Amino acid sequence: MRSKTKISIIGAGFVGSSTAFALMIGGLAAEIVIVDINKDKSEGEAMDLAHGASFVKPLEIKAGDYKDTANSDIVIITAGAAQKPGETRLDLISKNYKIMGSIVPEVVKYSPNSILLVVSNPVDILTYIVYKLSGFPKERVLGSGTVLDTSRLKFMLSEHFNIDSRNIHTYIMGEHGDSEIATWSITSIAGMDVNDYCKISCNQCEGIKNLHIEDEVKNAAYEIIKRKGATYYAVALAITRIVEAILGDEHSILTVSSLLEGEYGINDIYLGVPSIVCSSGIKNIIEVQLSPSELAALNSSADKLKESLSSIK
Repeated sequence: MRSKTKISIIGAGFVGSSTAFALMIGGLAAEIVIVDINKDKSEGEAMDLAHGASFVKPLEIKAGDYKDTANSDIVIITAGAAQKPGETRLDLISKNYKIMGSIVPEVVKYSPNSILLVVSNPVDILTYIVYKLSGFPKERVLGSGTVLDTSRLKFMLSEHFNIDSRNIHTYIMGEHGDSEIATWSITSIAGMDVNDYCKISCNQCEGIKNLHIEDEVKNAAYEIIKRKGATYYAVALAITRIVEAILGDEHSILTVSSLLEGEYGINDIYLGVPSIVCSSGIKNIIEVQLSPSELAALNSSADKLKESLSSIK
């Protein structure tokens, strides 16, 4: 773990403030700076968090302007228009594209050697935009991708099988959104294919795909937004997990949003794919062996994002 780690969070909304809280609890930074266009909001969040400093590892947490983010190790971008009930993540493109245009030059100006972690939706497209605007090498610009979606899939399978979700090995890949795919062909539990495990553990569902869990994962955010207006706790934990992998130089495999340059037959787009995450950001993308139908669906997901991106290129 790096000493004197400085992390800046751009955006003090639900996701940004929850992320600051999760990072603080995790003891992952010596300094956290929160920046928001609404300075009262960022100051209030920083004050609230700072008052709990005696319960966590020593750190400085404060609100500030972009100049206060100078020399950050990681800059987490959560700012942007929130997804409303009935609105897809792709509906947010034009709104958040303009916001990134105002944020990225300031971040790059003060922290030219930082790693940029994009969380704002639609995360894959905005990560691509941040990559282009920043001029940073691809390994230092990544998005939260399908890290949360993968956790949702593991949770739902753990509920079905009544086992620890950490013992389930699987991925959600592609867009963090409606075209994402569950990689059933490589899903395993206790070293067994998920359908084989199902046969010996419950033998009730006649194949795991019949449970419609993949649809539940895709619709999870919509269901939460419908009930409470926004999602933020689980995504803050997903962000914290990515930050932990970076700062710990873990070489962990996470489905962060990464720039594809020929992997899976896809070029020039960011997608959530298994990637090795370390102190330099993304070391490389892992090309897992997908079934032909899954590979086709992943390419279709990429095409959908490219089509949406073309509207602002």
